[in-house]
Amino acid sequence: MRKALMVTCHPRSDSLTAEVARRFMGAAADVAFEQADLYAEGFDPRLGPEDEPDWGDARKPYSAAVRAEMARIERNGETVMVFPVWWWSVPAMLKGWIDRVWNHGWAYGDRTYPHRRVWMLAVCGNSREDFAKRGYDVAIRTQLEVGVLEYCGVAKPRLELLYGSMEGDDQVARILGDAARLGAEFGAAPAA
Repeated sequence: MRKALMVTCHPRSDSLTAEVARRFMGAAADVAFEQADLYAEGFDPRLGPEDEPDWGDARKPYSAAVRAEMARIERNGETVMVFPVWWWSVPAMLKGWIDRVWNHGWAYGDRTYPHRRVWMLAVCGNSREDFAKRGYDVAIRTQLEVGVLEYCGVAKPRLELLYGSMEGDDQVARILGDAARLGAEFGAAPAA
């Protein structure tokens, strides 16, 4: 059985974001998920001096909290992140997790992120048309797929924008159906 880390980022456990993660995991056959609920766990997203990248030392010893997150990632073979889009980006909590944990000398630099496959599921309040109208869809893809996942050497990056969470029950049902479909696809795919 494959092992994957499911990172969720929303302050409420009864949110649509949390339900998307549950539907995804429930549909991913033959995948054992370790869950990392950043809010429930009280992850501190603030990057202090102990976790600041040291460009002259790729083997800098980071804080115990960051080393624990790195170990959690390393004991899994794939990563999935589920989060709401806030201000056309990831929530600050998830950004801080990436800032602190995906650090120089471990996720980029002379080494790359330890998983070949990383998926991001972004729950979007607005419609696909609203995102496209101002180029937010392209900006988010550039920021996350290129600027984070590809920069960190992820060979199989994937960002899914799940549009329309604020547009009524039909759209919410579609988002949940998409989450299950994506989970099944994730589970059926060969190991990364």
